[in-house]
Amino acid sequence: MILAAGWKDYLILDTGDGEKLESWNGRVLRRPDPQVIWPRSKPMKTWEDVDARYYRSNKGGGNWEKYSKLPTSWSISYDLTAPGHETLLRFHVEPTGFKHTGIFPEQAANWSWMYEKITAARQSREKINILNLFAYTGAATVACAAAGANVCHVDAAKGMVQRAKENLALSELADKPVRFIVDDVMKFVQREKNRGNQYDGIIMDPPSFGRGPSGEMWKLEEQLFALVDACTEVLSDDPLFFVINSYTTGLQPLVLSNILHSTVGALYPNGAVQAEELGIPVVDSKIVLPCGATGRWSKTEPK
Repeated sequence: MILAAGWKDYLILDTGDGEKLESWNGRVLRRPDPQVIWPRSKPMKTWEDVDARYYRSNKGGGNWEKYSKLPTSWSISYDLTAPGHETLLRFHVEPTGFKHTGIFPEQAANWSWMYEKITAARQSREKINILNLFAYTGAATVACAAAGANVCHVDAAKGMVQRAKENLALSELADKPVRFIVDDVMKFVQREKNRGNQYDGIIMDPPSFGRGPSGEMWKLEEQLFALVDACTEVLSDDPLFFVINSYTTGLQPLVLSNILHSTVGALYPNGAVQAEELGIPVVDSKIVLPCGATGRWSKTEPK
């Protein structure tokens, strides 16, 4: 398991009975999590002393019940550190009607990993191009830009792309070379191939189901392999990494490993594949909350 254990502003205070109790820069939220099938550790009073709680609806979706003067949004920060480099990333937090907050904290493990890969490669490369697909609110985009990469950020939701721009500015990186695109990811990748554009790193965080800006349907199990395979045609001759994240129940890390071995690994034998669960440790506990899976192909550096 890969742990996102470097947070200071974000903490999981407790888990149990289908919920998780989180502190987002001091503001405590209570959200459902279907994987939490064990009992709570902390007393019920701790669970009741929250700023907001998300309730699911039997008709789908749900709503937040607020118990304090919770602002519409606030910020959270994450320290990125690599040898010789230190930077602070900042992101907006905003509880939404789909229980999300705009940030997936477990991905901090990938932000740090990609940051280190890029900063190390910049010692010998003048320019590094990164493609971020299903890029959401842009946390990975911000991390890669902070490391000095040129980033192409692609998402089908215009509102998410706008929030990504805001996160880049919040991290004082608005002047960095980031291109924001609202598009269906498969169509965009195909056009990039036709244009002859290439990338040294590709990141994708696909949903289980989704629609493109023109109503294009996306279903992970049916289309993921084809997308990854298409992406290999826009990789550079000497790529640094390829990252796939998945939150789909039943899609195990080994599935991501097999996809990467069959595509990127087959074309670039000078690399290695790692695929594991992502997790976040619970404060003062031996429990680790499972948070999906990640698969990484990365160039193996000569010793």
